[in-house]
Amino acid sequence: MLEHLKNTDFGTPVSLSEELVTLHIDGREVTVPKGTSLMRAAVDGGIKVPKLCATDSLEPFGSCRLCLVQIEGRKGFPASCTTPAEAGMKVRTQSPQLQELRKGVMELYISDHPLDCLTCSSNGDCELQDMAGVVGLREVRYGMDGANHFKGEDRAEVDTSNPYFNYDPSKCIVCNRCVRACEETQGTFALTISGRGFESRITAGQGDGFMASDCVSCGACVQACPTATLQEKTVVELGQSEHSEITTCAYCGVGCGFKAEMKGEQVVRMVPWKDGKANEGHACVKGRFAWGYATHKDRITQPMIRAKITDPWREVSWEEAIAHAASEFRRIQAKHGRDSIGGITSSRCTNEETYLVQKLIRAAFGNNNVDTCARVCHSPTGYGLGQTYGTSAGTQTFKSVEHSDVIMVIGANPTAAHPVFGSRMKKRLRGDARRAGAGLIVIDPREIELVSSPHVKADYHLQLRPGTNVAMITALAHVIVTEGWLADAYIDERCDAKSFAQWKEFVARPENSPEATADITGVAPELVRGAARLYALGSADHPQGRQVNSAIYYGLGVTEHAQGSTMVMGIANLAMATGNVGREGVGVNPLRGQNNVQGSCDMGSFPHELPGYRHISDSITRAEFEGAWGVKLSPEPGLRIPNMFEAALEGSFMGLYCEGEDIVQSDPNTQHVTAALSAMECVVVQDIFLNETAKYAHVFLPGSSFMEKDGTFTNAERRISRVTQLMQPLAGYADWEVTQLLSNALGYPMNYGHPREIMAEIAALTPTFAGVSYEKIERLGSVQWPCNEGTEEAGTAIMHKEKFVRGKGRFIITQYVATDEKVTQRFPLLLTTGRILSQYNVGAQTRRTANNQWHGEDRLEIHPHDAQDRGIREGDWVGIESRSGQTVLRATVTERIQPGVVYTTFHFPESGANVITTDSSDWATNCPEYKVTAVQVTPVAQPSSWQTDYARFNDEQLGHLAAAQEAPMLAGGQ
Repeated sequence: MLEHLKNTDFGTPVSLSEELVTLHIDGREVTVPKGTSLMRAAVDGGIKVPKLCATDSLEPFGSCRLCLVQIEGRKGFPASCTTPAEAGMKVRTQSPQLQELRKGVMELYISDHPLDCLTCSSNGDCELQDMAGVVGLREVRYGMDGANHFKGEDRAEVDTSNPYFNYDPSKCIVCNRCVRACEETQGTFALTISGRGFESRITAGQGDGFMASDCVSCGACVQACPTATLQEKTVVELGQSEHSEITTCAYCGVGCGFKAEMKGEQVVRMVPWKDGKANEGHACVKGRFAWGYATHKDRITQPMIRAKITDPWREVSWEEAIAHAASEFRRIQAKHGRDSIGGITSSRCTNEETYLVQKLIRAAFGNNNVDTCARVCHSPTGYGLGQTYGTSAGTQTFKSVEHSDVIMVIGANPTAAHPVFGSRMKKRLRGDARRAGAGLIVIDPREIELVSSPHVKADYHLQLRPGTNVAMITALAHVIVTEGWLADAYIDERCDAKSFAQWKEFVARPENSPEATADITGVAPELVRGAARLYALGSADHPQGRQVNSAIYYGLGVTEHAQGSTMVMGIANLAMATGNVGREGVGVNPLRGQNNVQGSCDMGSFPHELPGYRHISDSITRAEFEGAWGVKLSPEPGLRIPNMFEAALEGSFMGLYCEGEDIVQSDPNTQHVTAALSAMECVVVQDIFLNETAKYAHVFLPGSSFMEKDGTFTNAERRISRVTQLMQPLAGYADWEVTQLLSNALGYPMNYGHPREIMAEIAALTPTFAGVSYEKIERLGSVQWPCNEGTEEAGTAIMHKEKFVRGKGRFIITQYVATDEKVTQRFPLLLTTGRILSQYNVGAQTRRTANNQWHGEDRLEIHPHDAQDRGIREGDWVGIESRSGQTVLRATVTERIQPGVVYTTFHFPESGANVITTDSSDWATNCPEYKVTAVQVTPVAQPSSWQTDYARFNDEQLGHLAAAQEAPMLAGGQ
C-alpha cells in the first residue's frame, strides 16, 4: 500500500502484488494491484480526492481528514490515503455528507490561520487555499483567535535564522508533512511537533531554531509544506515564478534533476525535479539553495591579458584575447616543439565542452597532452574496473541500493559528499514495515555519520589505519575463500578460471588472514571476520534460500592512495567472488566527486584515450577520428598532469590551456604546482572566477556557469542528463563557444551552431553513445551509457548482467605494499582529508554563498589523546608540518578520528591543505596519495610562512584585478 504514494501526482502505479483487484469508485470500474490505496486507485481512475497531509513523496499518514470517503456496507468515513483497495468495493468520494465533513475540517484549519492570504508570499502556490476552494469553503464561523495568530499581544515569532528559508509558525496547520519529509526523505529527524491543540508547533532541534538544530537545509521540509509556513527567502523577495526549465545540478556526481522556477532570466528558486531519476524529488543544501554564485559580484566577465604574472591585468576585447592566446601557443610551439603545450579539461563543464577541449588539443595543438581532474581523484577507478570488468564506470543505478541486503561503504562519506544518495542509502538501512534494514559495513579511518548516527548504526566499523586498504580487502577475501563462502557457480560461468585460481591461492595464504594483517590495519580480526561473513551471507534474519544482495560503494578514500588502483581491483575481486555483480542491489559503485567527472573521462580527457576509452595507439579507432576531424592524429600518448609539471620545470612544456579547473588549490604539493606554472610562458585560464590558478595565468578567458549554457552532464551512474540554458552568458559566450573561437584562431575550424550538434558528433564516433541524442534525453528525462543498438532505449541501468564487458571477469592479485608515507619520530601522525556537507571541492562556488554560515574555515580534527599530549585545546591554532611544507589551521578535538590520525577538509585556499600533501601517487595512474601524509602537529601563535606569502601574493593579484577593472578599455582593447 505505501509504495503507491511515491510517484509524481500519484501517477503511474508501482506493482505491489501480481494480484489485481477490481472495485468501483464513483461508479467507475477501476482495476489496480492489490494493496493500492483508495486515493491512488481514485487517481488511476481519473478522480481527484481532496488532500492536505498526503503527498506523492511521503508515506500515507491519514491526519488531515480531507481525503475521507464512503465505502458501501461499512460504517464511518475512512481516510482514502491509508485504506487499501479490495475487490468488489463500492467507494464514493463525493456526497453531501462528505462535503459537509470536509468543509468543517477546512473551517477549523482556516480558523487557526492568518487573514493575510492576499499578501502572503505563497499566494497562488498554496495548497490550503486550493483545498479551501475545492471543498467550497467561503466563510469561517469561528473567532479565528487561535494561538497560531497571537502569543499574548504579538504574532508568533518568525524564525529567520536559516539563510535560505523562513519558518512562520502563524501559518502552520500542523499537517506533519515537514516532520515526515525530514524523517522519510532526508533521514535527519531534526523536526518534531511540540505542544497540543492551538499550542502545537513545529520545533527544530530543542526549540533553538533551524540554524542551531540538526537540520541540514536540504529543503525537503520546504518542498513538503502546503502553506507559506516554510518559504524560500528568494520567493518572499521576488514573488512567484512565471515559467520553469528542467536542468541538472552542477555540484557533485549524483546529478540531481532540478526545475528552475524563473521570472524572465532571473531564477526564483531551484525545486528538485520529481522525475529526476538520480534524485526523485530530493536535494541537498548545495543544489537546492547554493546557486547564487552564478551571478556573484566576483564573476569575471571581461577577457584579460598580461605579459608576466607580476604585471597588472589588462581588460581586452574577446578578439584580442583569443588572438593573443593563439599567437602565444603558436610561438611556443615554434620555439619548443609541437609537444610543448597542452590542456586540462573540466569536470564542471558539459560533455560537449569537454569533448571540444580534447579535440582542440589533439587536432589544433597536434598532440595528446590532455588530462583532467579525474587524474587526481578517480583515475584508479577507470584503470581498476577496466582491468577486471572491461569498463571504466560503476555498475548500478542509485535506486539499486533499495534492493541491497548488505551495504559496504569504503573510503566514502555519502551523507556529506553525496548527500542525496546518502539519504537514499539511510532509508534502506533503516528498513520499513515490510523489510528489515540492510546490514552496513563501513571501512574508514574516521567515524562518519553512517557509523553511529541516532537512526543508522553500522554493524561493523573497520577503522583501519590510513594506507592499509589493500591489506584489509585481501583479509576480507581470505575469510570468504577459506570459510567456503565463494559463489562457485557464478565464478565458473562468468569469470576467467586461470586468474581465479591464482587469486584464490594468493588470498588463502596465512599471511593474508585477518589475524596476520591486524598489525598492519589496526583492526581486530574478529571484526574483519564478522564483516566478511555479513557481506557474503547477509544478516542472521536473511531469508533462507534467497541470494544475498551485497553492494559496495566507495570514494576517494579508496582511490587517492599509492595503491589506489590495486584497491579498486581488490573491490572488484571481492564482488565477483561472491557473485555480486550484474543485478539489482549489488555491484561496485564509485561515488564520483564532481558533477561531470564521469563525463570528462568518457569524452576522451586522458592522454592515452580517445572518447569512449579507446586507446590512441589503435590505428582503426584513430582512423575513424581522423576521417571525421580531417586531421592526422598523433598515435603517442601525451603527458599526464604530473608529467606536465615536471616538463615545465625542465623547460620543455611551456603553454597550458586550463578550462574550469583550479589545479593550484586542488592538486597536491602546492609549491611544486605553482613553481611549474611560474615556469611556463603562457598559461590560459578559462573560468568564472579569478581562482588560485588564474593568479598564475597570462590570459584569462571568462567562463560560464551551468545556468548559462546548454549541454549534458554524466553522473556517477553513467546517467546523461540535460543542462538547460537559463540566462544569457554574462561574458557573452558559453564555454563551448570560447573553445571554438580559440580553435578557429589556431587555424583548425570548428563551426558548431549548438551543443546538440556536438553531441551528434560524439554519438557518431563513440559506440557507447551511439543511441544518445538531445531528442531522446528530453523525451525520456535521461539515458545511461552504454546506449546503442544493443540496449534498451534509455540505455543500460545495470552493467554486466549476462557477462562482463571484457567477456570473462578477471581476478587480479592484490599484494599489499606499504606506502612510503610512514610515521617517524619527526612526523608521528597520519593526515587524511575529506569533504563536508555545506562546502564543495575547492569552494569556488559554495564559498560565494550563504553556505559559509555552516562551515567558514577548514579545521584540523585531532583525537583528544593526541591533543592532550601536545597541549592543544578546542579552537587552538596548530601548525601542521609534513616533508612537503607546513600550514596552520584551528583544531577541533574529537573522537571521530582515531589516535595517531588527523583529518582536514580542503575547501578554503588560505588553509593550504595541499601545501602539506606530498607527490606520492598511485603506481598505475599517478593519482595523488592525498589520504596518507605523515605530519607533526604543534600549537602555534601565528600563520605559516606559506600562508604569509599567500596572503601577500593574493593581495597583489587582487590589486592587479582591481586596477584592470577600474581602467577604461579603449577601442580594440588597447
